[in-house]
Order: sequence, then C-alpha cells, then structure tokens
Amino acid sequence: MSTHPTAQDQVANLMSLLWQPSEGALKSPERIKLLARALTALAQEMESLVGDERGDGNATAFSGLVSNVISDTSPADKAQRAYRNRRRRAEVFGDESLFGEPAWDILLDLFVAGERGKRVAVTSACIGSGVPSTTALRWLNVLEARGLVEREEDNADARRSFVRLTGKARVLMNEYFSD
Repeated sequence: MSTHPTAQDQVANLMSLLWQPSEGALKSPERIKLLARALTALAQEMESLVGDERGDGNATAFSGLVSNVISDTSPADKAQRAYRNRRRRAEVFGDESLFGEPAWDILLDLFVAGERGKRVAVTSACIGSGVPSTTALRWLNVLEARGLVEREEDNADARRSFVRLTGKARVLMNEYFSD
C-alpha cells in the first residue's frame, strides 16, 4: 500500500532539491517536475490551513487558488482570452456588427485591466467595446446604473476620467471565469 508524502515531506524534498549540488543532480526537466510537485503539495496544504484558521474547516474563500496557479490560467487570463477571441471573431468574419455585445466587451476589458493593476480611461473603454463611442457611453451608463462600473476623476487632468469595475462586478467576473 503506497502512502502519499505529507506536506512536510514535500517541503523537505523541495529544500533538498534546491540545495542539491550541480554534480550528479537530476537533469533539469526531472528536477523541475519534482519541484513543481513539491510546490503544488505545499500550496494545497497552505490553502487548507488558511481555511482551517478561519475556524470553519474549509477554504472556500480560497477555492481555485491552487488550480489557478497550477494551470497558470487565472480568471483574468481567461477573460483576456475571451476578449481576444471576440475581437478575432469580428476580424475573421469581417463585420463587428454581427457580434455586438458592447456591455460584455467593456466588462471584460475592465476586469482584465483591473486585475493587472491598470487604469482605464473612459475613452479607452469606449474603444475597447468595439462600437461607436456614443453607443459605448450609453452602455457605460447602463453598467454604472446597475452598480457594475464606477467612474473616477483624473486629478491630474480634469478633461479625463477613468472607469473601473465595482467590487460587486469583480466578484461576479471572478465567479464567471472560475471553473
């Protein structure tokens, strides 16, 4: 009967691999696989400990954290891919009007930008929507009225304002793009 190594065993293995002398060391791909397994086990253990520390015995607030790290596909990465695919679809078919969904394009753009720590000017959000600016501004107003986006004035330039997702919208976008 085989037993799975504990997180402590995995950490010990990881440390020994990190300090292993170069002579006789495992070849690079093998070493990387072992390191990845050890780090994965450690991350899973940390995820469960955080949930236990909250006192409820589960880590629902952190669910998906490990799988996002392992697969290297965060919700923001998935949203960016969805946005690119929408733009590509319009390019391939040669007609953006066939696939118009400006509110979704705005949400995708703002979500990715926000997750990457970037601010988005209202004019940039309009361009990213793929529709005329007047249409995009109407959709921004709808999204703002529904509590999904908020505007922020630019203190350095009174002619410009920024738009970002609200906390509610960020939670919903993360939920949508989490498997």
